[in-house]
This record gives sequence, C-alpha cells and structure tokens, in this order.
Amino acid sequence: MLKSFILLLVTLFTLTHAKAADYAYFGFEPEIITNYVAVKKKMGYVRLTVELMIEESSNYEAVEHHSPLLRDAIIDIIGQQSEAKIKSINGRHEIQKLCEEKVKGLLTQETGKPLIKKLLFTQWLDN
Repeated sequence: MLKSFILLLVTLFTLTHAKAADYAYFGFEPEIITNYVAVKKKMGYVRLTVELMIEESSNYEAVEHHSPLLRDAIIDIIGQQSEAKIKSINGRHEIQKLCEEKVKGLLTQETGKPLIKKLLFTQWLDN
C-alpha cells in the first residue's frame, strides 16, 4: 500500500512539473554603435550590447543566420530616436520593446516563428 502511494505521489509530482525551459543566448558581435537624432546639430551616438534570449537552443543557428537582418533593424530603430528618449530610462525601455517586437516580427516572417523570448540591452553607453 505504501509503495503504491509513493508511486502515485512521484507520478503526480512528475506530471505537475513541466520540463525545464531550454534557453540559449545570442549576442551580437561586435557591439552595436550608431548615431541618433541629436539637438543643435550635435552628433550623438549610442554604443550598446544586445543579447537575444532564444526559446529553444536548437533555434540558435536560425537566429545566427538571420543576425545581419536583425542587427540592421535594431540600428534603424535606434537611429530614429530622439536624444531625450535615448537619454531617459523610460525611453530606453520603450526602445528595447520596439526592437524586441521588430526582431520577433522579422524572425516570424523569415522562419514562421518568433524564436526569441526576450531582447535584452546588457550594456548601454550614450553621449
């Protein structure tokens, strides 16, 4: 009786705990450096490190294959931002969301799936 109770508990425990997530990270190399819209004809630039959290490690090669397209989209989005948005924390968060949505859209267009869970700015330096 005790053995069947323990077996039942183990089975229930196994069923309630799903398989651990299989994530991988892709980092754009080299860092992204681009200009942005600055005030008073002053040249402004941003240097940032971008990491993509890939939902399944088996999708790493597909993300890597499309990385030039994704990098270009991120640079394009940042280049269109105002100085106020670049220099504010809330603005950076908005930019990060814009980049994440664009990258997911491009990957869906190219592969049929978004492939990434999150886009992260792991380093941000602006002038």
